[in-house]
Amino acid sequence: MVENTLLKNISKYIDLTQDEILAFERFWTEKTLEKGDYLLRNGDTCRYDSYVVSGALKAFYINADNGNEEILFFAIDDWWASDLDSFSKQKPSIYNIQAIERTTVLQISHYSFQQLLAELPRLERYFRIILESYLGALQKRIIYNNVQDAESRYYAFLENYPNIASKVPQYLIASYLGVSAEFISRIKKKNKPS
Repeated sequence: MVENTLLKNISKYIDLTQDEILAFERFWTEKTLEKGDYLLRNGDTCRYDSYVVSGALKAFYINADNGNEEILFFAIDDWWASDLDSFSKQKPSIYNIQAIERTTVLQISHYSFQQLLAELPRLERYFRIILESYLGALQKRIIYNNVQDAESRYYAFLENYPNIASKVPQYLIASYLGVSAEFISRIKKKNKPS
């Protein structure tokens, strides 16, 4: 049976009948990654869209100029993790997705995803809403990176993603924000109650 959290997530946007739920469950497989395991590697084609049941993932690319990991996004419980461009076009990915901690995901292959939508067309609405939410978050990130100073970006991150901030190591959050881990330590120290 497909993990209840995914069905609960879907039920926020559309109602599925019992028959639709049974049909839906056929398309998914469960996979567990240990800390450090890759869900996707740069150069590989993203064959699966993955829903995070539990755990935490980071998506990143390696900066060719300095060799540093550049964090693109995080995915924790009740989030999706995929290279959408690679998945939808079935072409090689330009980044990696790796487990930060032991992580369980539900996966659907590209082929099965197409079959799922053909069989249960009402799910198109759900996936459209998820995609719109992702694009909205991406727009905010672009705006924040272009107009806010580093300290403001950090506080916006804490406000918008408190669950990630409590689960992900500080040095990864620093990479995501484009600052050093020391910078975040200084902000925390400065604002620590005396």
